[in-house]
Amino acid sequence: MQIDGKWSTVEIISGRVQGKTIVAQIKDVDNTDKAEQIIGVDIYVEKSQLPELKDGAHYWDDLIGLEVINTASIHLGVVENLVDTGSNHVLIVNGNTEHWVPYIEPYLISVDIDKKRIIVDWDENF
Repeated sequence: MQIDGKWSTVEIISGRVQGKTIVAQIKDVDNTDKAEQIIGVDIYVEKSQLPELKDGAHYWDDLIGLEVINTASIHLGVVENLVDTGSNHVLIVNGNTEHWVPYIEPYLISVDIDKKRIIVDWDENF
Protein backbone atom coordinates (compact mmCIF):
# COMPACT_ATOMS: atom_id res chain seq x y z
CA MET A 1 0.00 0.00 0.00
CA GLN A 2 1.31 3.47 -0.80
CA ILE A 3 0.37 6.50 1.30
CA ASP A 4 1.95 9.92 0.76
CA GLY A 5 4.63 8.37 -1.48
CA LYS A 6 5.68 5.83 1.15
CA TRP A 7 5.23 2.07 0.74
CA SER A 8 4.07 -0.10 3.58
CA THR A 9 3.28 -3.78 3.80
CA VAL A 10 -0.15 -4.74 5.07
CA GLU A 11 -1.85 -8.02 5.83
CA ILE A 12 -5.25 -8.53 4.27
CA ILE A 13 -7.54 -10.47 6.60
CA SER A 14 -10.50 -10.74 4.24
CA GLY A 15 -11.93 -9.09 1.15
CA ARG A 16 -14.76 -9.10 -1.33
CA VAL A 17 -15.65 -7.61 -4.68
CA GLN A 18 -18.13 -4.76 -4.44
CA GLY A 19 -19.11 -3.35 -7.82
CA LYS A 20 -15.89 -2.51 -9.64
CA THR A 21 -13.80 -2.28 -6.48
CA ILE A 22 -12.54 -4.57 -3.78
CA VAL A 23 -13.35 -4.01 -0.12
CA ALA A 24 -10.67 -5.37 2.19
CA GLN A 25 -10.25 -5.79 5.92
CA ILE A 26 -6.66 -4.89 6.81
CA LYS A 27 -4.92 -6.14 9.93
CA ASP A 28 -4.57 -3.42 12.62
CA VAL A 29 -7.08 -1.14 10.89
CA ASP A 30 -9.67 -1.70 13.56
CA ASN A 31 -11.53 1.58 13.95
CA THR A 32 -13.26 4.20 11.82
CA ASP A 33 -10.50 6.81 12.17
CA LYS A 34 -7.82 4.44 10.85
CA ALA A 35 -10.09 3.22 8.06
CA GLU A 36 -10.97 6.76 6.91
CA GLN A 37 -7.26 7.55 6.49
CA ILE A 38 -6.87 4.88 3.82
CA ILE A 39 -10.15 5.12 1.90
CA GLY A 40 -9.34 5.07 -1.81
CA VAL A 41 -5.70 4.06 -1.30
CA ASP A 42 -4.42 1.60 -3.90
CA ILE A 43 -3.20 -1.73 -2.63
CA TYR A 44 -0.63 -3.54 -4.74
CA VAL A 45 0.24 -7.22 -4.77
CA GLU A 46 3.27 -9.06 -6.07
CA LYS A 47 2.59 -10.70 -9.43
CA SER A 48 3.60 -14.03 -7.89
CA GLN A 49 0.61 -13.72 -5.53
CA LEU A 50 -1.92 -13.52 -8.37
CA PRO A 51 -3.79 -16.64 -9.43
CA GLU A 52 -2.75 -18.44 -12.58
CA LEU A 53 -5.08 -17.64 -15.46
CA LYS A 54 -6.71 -20.09 -17.84
CA ASP A 55 -5.14 -20.56 -21.26
CA GLY A 56 -5.86 -17.58 -23.50
CA ALA A 57 -6.37 -15.17 -20.60
CA HIS A 58 -3.78 -12.51 -19.75
CA TYR A 59 -3.22 -9.90 -17.11
CA TRP A 60 -3.23 -6.39 -18.58
CA ASP A 61 0.32 -5.84 -17.39
CA ASP A 62 1.45 -8.73 -19.61
CA LEU A 63 -0.04 -7.03 -22.69
CA ILE A 64 1.44 -3.56 -22.18
CA GLY A 65 4.49 -3.13 -24.39
CA LEU A 66 3.56 -5.86 -26.88
CA GLU A 67 3.86 -5.10 -30.59
CA VAL A 68 0.54 -4.99 -32.45
CA ILE A 69 0.40 -6.12 -36.07
CA ASN A 70 -2.68 -6.36 -38.26
CA THR A 71 -3.60 -9.26 -40.54
CA ALA A 72 -1.93 -7.44 -43.46
CA SER A 73 1.38 -7.60 -41.50
CA ILE A 74 1.35 -3.83 -40.91
CA HIS A 75 2.90 -2.69 -37.63
CA LEU A 76 0.25 -0.60 -35.84
CA GLY A 77 2.34 0.19 -32.78
CA VAL A 78 2.79 -0.97 -29.21
CA VAL A 79 0.17 -1.50 -26.50
CA GLU A 80 0.43 1.50 -24.19
CA ASN A 81 -2.57 0.74 -22.02
CA LEU A 82 -5.99 -0.90 -21.89
CA VAL A 83 -9.36 0.50 -20.92
CA ASP A 84 -12.57 -1.16 -19.85
CA THR A 85 -15.50 0.32 -21.75
CA GLY A 86 -18.03 -1.67 -19.77
CA SER A 87 -18.91 -3.90 -22.70
CA ASN A 88 -15.34 -5.00 -23.51
CA HIS A 89 -11.69 -4.14 -23.06
CA VAL A 90 -9.86 -1.96 -25.59
CA LEU A 91 -6.15 -1.94 -26.44
CA ILE A 92 -4.66 1.53 -26.74
CA VAL A 93 -1.98 1.09 -29.39
CA ASN A 94 0.52 3.85 -30.11
CA GLY A 95 2.46 3.93 -33.36
CA ASN A 96 2.38 6.54 -36.12
CA THR A 97 -1.17 7.16 -34.90
CA GLU A 98 -3.14 6.00 -31.89
CA HIS A 99 -5.48 3.04 -32.42
CA TRP A 100 -8.20 1.90 -30.03
CA VAL A 101 -8.62 -1.78 -30.87
CA PRO A 102 -11.38 -3.81 -29.16
CA TYR A 103 -9.82 -6.70 -27.26
CA ILE A 104 -12.47 -9.17 -28.43
CA GLU A 105 -13.17 -11.43 -31.38
CA PRO A 106 -13.37 -10.88 -34.31
CA TYR A 107 -10.74 -8.10 -33.96
CA LEU A 108 -8.36 -10.03 -31.72
CA ILE A 109 -6.70 -12.80 -33.71
CA SER A 110 -3.89 -13.96 -31.43
CA VAL A 111 -1.72 -13.03 -28.47
CA ASP A 112 1.79 -14.44 -28.23
CA ILE A 113 3.40 -13.35 -24.97
CA ASP A 114 6.67 -15.17 -25.77
CA LYS A 115 7.05 -13.37 -29.13
CA LYS A 116 5.71 -10.14 -27.57
CA ARG A 117 3.17 -9.79 -30.36
CA ILE A 118 -0.57 -9.35 -30.79
CA ILE A 119 -2.21 -9.87 -34.18
CA VAL A 120 -5.46 -8.03 -34.83
CA ASP A 121 -7.93 -7.63 -37.68
CA TRP A 122 -7.79 -3.83 -37.72
CA ASP A 123 -7.38 -1.32 -40.55
CA GLU A 124 -4.23 0.79 -40.21
CA ASN A 125 -6.22 3.91 -41.13
CA PHE A 126 -8.86 3.48 -38.45
